[in-house]
Amino acid sequence: MKQKRMIIGLCFLVLLPAGWGLRAAQQRTQKINAAPAPPLRAVPAKESDVTGKTVAAAKAFLATLNEAERAKVSFAFDSDQKVKWSNFPSGIFQRNGLRWGDLNATQRESLMKLLAAALSKPGLQKVKEIMEGDEVLKTSGMGPRGGRPGGPPGGGPPGGQGPGRGGRGPGGPGGLIFGRDEYYIAFLGAPSLTDPWMIQFGGHHLAINVTVIGKSNVLAPSLPAVQPATYKLNGETVRPLGREYEKGFVLINALDAAQQTQAILPYQVSNLVLGPGEDGKTIQPEGIKVSALNAAQKEKLLDIVNEWVGILNDEAAAAKMAEIKATLNETWFAWSGPTTPGSAAYYRIQGPTLLIEFAPQGGDTEHIHTIYRDPTNDYGARLTKR
Repeated sequence: MKQKRMIIGLCFLVLLPAGWGLRAAQQRTQKINAAPAPPLRAVPAKESDVTGKTVAAAKAFLATLNEAERAKVSFAFDSDQKVKWSNFPSGIFQRNGLRWGDLNATQRESLMKLLAAALSKPGLQKVKEIMEGDEVLKTSGMGPRGGRPGGPPGGGPPGGQGPGRGGRGPGGPGGLIFGRDEYYIAFLGAPSLTDPWMIQFGGHHLAINVTVIGKSNVLAPSLPAVQPATYKLNGETVRPLGREYEKGFVLINALDAAQQTQAILPYQVSNLVLGPGEDGKTIQPEGIKVSALNAAQKEKLLDIVNEWVGILNDEAAAAKMAEIKATLNETWFAWSGPTTPGSAAYYRIQGPTLLIEFAPQGGDTEHIHTIYRDPTNDYGARLTKR
């Protein structure tokens, strides 16, 4: 019965990506065009700073590829590839770039060094855990199995066995492809200390978009998600988005009754409002304004925000957190659903340069989508504006 419910959830994801909850949110939540913001000046990077180390790691990875592989992984910075990311699995959404499962051991090691340079240690760990969660999804009988073993993204179990990539597996619609092999790396623009370029890494339930322009590193938009939300790896319980889940309930329950009345939306939201394909938009603010929170409550909110911002390397994340704190009182917090820990509830944090959504799918706490955006600077828009 549990497997059947999970399969139905997958079909819901594939066939009804908007979902009834999202339709309700769109009816009650006003999506508006993001207001234009003034350009920012990019400061050239040095080889010794974070960008320099990321550039070096990117060039080292590209050096492991042959000519055909480099052509497959490389795109112009202003190409349409920039917006081609999704939460959908392979078989529904075709990603460009090079597939993890097609890389050899040396290339995989080099790619992980690149992600380690661009992201923080917790951020890289989250990426690995999301990939391993998708391997669990494949091998548990919830979806198609198989594919050539690609090896774990670092410290995980060996690749699963099965009838072959793309086949119909127990409990999953034919054509859907799950597992750690199905994550892709692409570059937009050439790694540079001065010119804009971008790292794009993702697959099912993961889209990491890191735009690099001089010393500035921009994570928005990015989509960390997970199914199952909890699984076992080497005897240990893994919850890739566990802190985000728990900290949301800590904050909503730190509000008094009057504050909760303001924060809790009078309608149900069960999916992302501004997920993939919703670039250039933001949401009419709802919920409670952060200026109405006390100091301790504000710290709890910032602690949540850091779970997304902190995926990026420490230097860039610190700069972004300082930017968010500067307009903290203009930020809003909204909640939809029960306030009892263990329940499925949606929440949203949005400010002048921030939008975070946390959305259990259709009331399922084991299937969670999230999004992180900057309405003014997705893909480094302010840094490339002339």
